[in-house]
Amino acid sequence: MKFIDPRIDFAFKKIFGSEDAKDVLISFLESLLGLEGERQIVELTILDPFLAPRIQDLKSTVLDVRCKDRRGISYVVEMQIEKVAGFLKRIQYNSAKAYTQQISKGEDYPKLNQVIAVTITDFILFANFRHCVSCHESRETLTGNSYLSDIVHYFVELPKFDQALDACDGILEKWIYFIRHAETLDGVPPQLDLPPFRHAFEKAMVANMTTDELELYDKAGIAIADARGRVQLAREEGEQKGRQEGRQEGRQEGRQEGEQIGEAKMLKRLLQRRFGTLPEWAGEKIANAELPVLETWSLRILDAHDLHAVFAD
Repeated sequence: MKFIDPRIDFAFKKIFGSEDAKDVLISFLESLLGLEGERQIVELTILDPFLAPRIQDLKSTVLDVRCKDRRGISYVVEMQIEKVAGFLKRIQYNSAKAYTQQISKGEDYPKLNQVIAVTITDFILFANFRHCVSCHESRETLTGNSYLSDIVHYFVELPKFDQALDACDGILEKWIYFIRHAETLDGVPPQLDLPPFRHAFEKAMVANMTTDELELYDKAGIAIADARGRVQLAREEGEQKGRQEGRQEGRQEGRQEGEQIGEAKMLKRLLQRRFGTLPEWAGEKIANAELPVLETWSLRILDAHDLHAVFAD
């Protein structure tokens, strides 16, 4: 039994964004947002359902999952496997666009409902804390109270999650484990043998995919591998250039240092020949001087009547 990798955006959209798999998305959202009791999602409308033929016609698109519950709250769920320039700005732009597009021009602002943006990344986005799930919202700086709460961002950073399946506590940790490791499993583990997870594994089975879906999945995987290859190549070229520049700078610094040492030795010999044994303060000035200063002092030796005249500012 083989499963597709949910970290690939195409596969994530198929598993969590299919019209016939709302229970999968509802279970994930409720576990992430802590929705219990009256706040549970009873009804969910997927605004842009997964449809392989339509996706195949689009040359460039962000395969996010957009949905709305019966209270009017909108959710934008996205899987991102590679960090790109301006990533956080794009996330905020998309959530703001989802917020403003709820009403048409001239409609009343009270009709605007909350938008919750959920972003899952296969890279570390916030390096200054260790927890893999974080919530970001606007708060008043002195009281800590939240008055502007219509747009909230949740992030799940997969690389920070390193728990074994037996150690997973609660539905959310099991969903994170599923997203990160489903491709490596050869069957449904007993710990995940629950209705929403069984349905997710069913959607992720390679054997259940159509020819079009397999083709799009392979293309998505190849695109990710190519992108990572370009990043690695750029990194290697940057490192090679850095080493070359470092060697060149090292050679230049070595030449300058050699010239400085030679000039200092010559200056000491000339001063000793002219004025005799050098005092300690003169030796320290020579040791701490740069090459242009040493050259200036050397030119003064013939005309100077004493050491102080040589070293005068």
